[in-house]
Amino acid sequence: VQLQASGGGLVQAGGSLRLSCAASERTYNRYIMGWFRQVPGKERDFVGQISRNGGSKYYADSVKGRFIISRDIAKNTVYLQMDSLKPEDTAVYYCAAGSGIWSSPLFNYWGQGTLVTVSS
Repeated sequence: VQLQASGGGLVQAGGSLRLSCAASERTYNRYIMGWFRQVPGKERDFVGQISRNGGSKYYADSVKGRFIISRDIAKNTVYLQMDSLKPEDTAVYYCAAGSGIWSSPLFNYWGQGTLVTVSS
């Protein structure tokens, strides 16, 4: 599956952005979908994931209560709604499609990344 992330940009602290991850094929009931982010020079960090049927979601503590992942089945698209953004959320955001078990999925497929910059 090929993934295309989009929606990044420049936003002020406290603002919102919605990232999209469009897949080349159906991901519903096939893949766990995840979002990650990476600051240049640092490791890629987990942001959150959504289950194959969209019924379960899991978030990193740093974004819990501010970010929401959702799926649009008809569009083969996964979204990351980001609210109450902070300067420390600045990073390149990546979406990924994973297989395996919920507690430890293997993310085999990755999008190209979209840059989010939050100004203070």
